[in-house]
Amino acid sequence: MIFVLAIFGNFVVLTGMVEAGDAAATAANIQDGEGLFRLGLVSFTIVFIADVVVAWALYILFRTLSRDLSLLTAWFRLVYTVLLGVALIFFFVALDLLGSKDYLAVFDTGQLDAQALLALDAFNYAWLIGLVAFGLHLVMLGYLVVRSGYVTKVLGYVLMVAGAAYVIDTVAHAMLSDYADFENVFLAIVAIPSIVGELWFAVWLLMRGGKEQAVAAAT
Repeated sequence: MIFVLAIFGNFVVLTGMVEAGDAAATAANIQDGEGLFRLGLVSFTIVFIADVVVAWALYILFRTLSRDLSLLTAWFRLVYTVLLGVALIFFFVALDLLGSKDYLAVFDTGQLDAQALLALDAFNYAWLIGLVAFGLHLVMLGYLVVRSGYVTKVLGYVLMVAGAAYVIDTVAHAMLSDYADFENVFLAIVAIPSIVGELWFAVWLLMRGGKEQAVAAAT
């Protein structure tokens, strides 16, 4: 669910509606497709709630391996989740700026459009910082998978690579003034291992998660 909703919110809603550097076009897209934009907000909100449950469930799943490391892994996911929740505030801000509230009459249309685009940029920046914590979560989760003995080690290594890719991408945003010139490269660096690793892990959780531990406990 998280996998599908996050892709919808990020790549269908945000990427589909936000025109980089063009505040007027972005505002027009949101106003013309306000229902879709609100669905993106709801999708991210569900992800925000579900991630809390996932952090707790993964802690339980791996705590027999290392209670301390499993707890730290869960905490990093919770930090990411909190930052995602904070970032969602800017979705509401963008909607307000492009709405019809009386107190906004002091701004002209161009100013409101620019502030709405800035709010969406702020959402991306807050989420980007959160992805550092999520990346570290994946690195530690991958290590737990490798140590577990009941999940293929290849999956653990893929999760660790995906986690490192998230961290590298955020650092690149911070360090490269011309990041936009390399955006597609970094997107591939993040997307390939994360899609493979996170989807693979989700399928494993659905099919086998918890069963190997139960067998081991019984024997």
